[in-house]
Amino acid sequence: MITSIYRKEDRLVNDLRIFSEKLQKILSNPLPGLSAQSLMIPPTRRKQIEAYDQISDVKLSAVLVLFYANGENLRFVLIKRAQYEGVHSGQIALPGGQYEPKDLDLKQTALRETGEEIGIDSEKVQVLGSLSPMYIPPSHFKVFPFVGIYPEKPFFHADGTETTQIIEVDVNDFLNPECQTEKKVLTRSGDRVPVPCFYLYDHIVWGATAMILSELLYLLRKIS
Repeated sequence: MITSIYRKEDRLVNDLRIFSEKLQKILSNPLPGLSAQSLMIPPTRRKQIEAYDQISDVKLSAVLVLFYANGENLRFVLIKRAQYEGVHSGQIALPGGQYEPKDLDLKQTALRETGEEIGIDSEKVQVLGSLSPMYIPPSHFKVFPFVGIYPEKPFFHADGTETTQIIEVDVNDFLNPECQTEKKVLTRSGDRVPVPCFYLYDHIVWGATAMILSELLYLLRKIS
């Protein structure tokens, strides 16, 4: 477990309304994009990600960074994916999934998939904006990350099919520099390779999710 090193007066504003206003404002400005995401690019994927402009026919998906207040603590949600025959089996991720033709847009994709995976009422989510989209080489997806606020403490329920565990992350733990590290992970080739990651509550968060969170971290530090 991570212990926050921040004094109470230094901690991120825990008033959800004030936090929402600040975050929405900063999301409306130009985003750092790859310059912030690249801090968490796995070495084996760097060339593919940096050559994204030359890649066509990608599949589309969307995820949601969902913030909410739990008492005095501000939190967001990660999930553990179920084991399946796929490249992201068992990994820690943001809730979300593939765009479907029935979706009006990618924002609806993020809300629909989040509601299905963690059992919340997606109609209650206030979407504040979006982070920079990015390309995921192993699955050939372009993912669009949205950021939202839940107005009350959610009652989560993992669907058990795609999601096996819900991980509630305290924002001040996430802001702790000690959670940024390097760990060895098992790749598709069967090799264990060192990758930059976030280490949160004994979970290794790496790959696309870590890259998205790296840009988020940059913005949260500007707020705090």
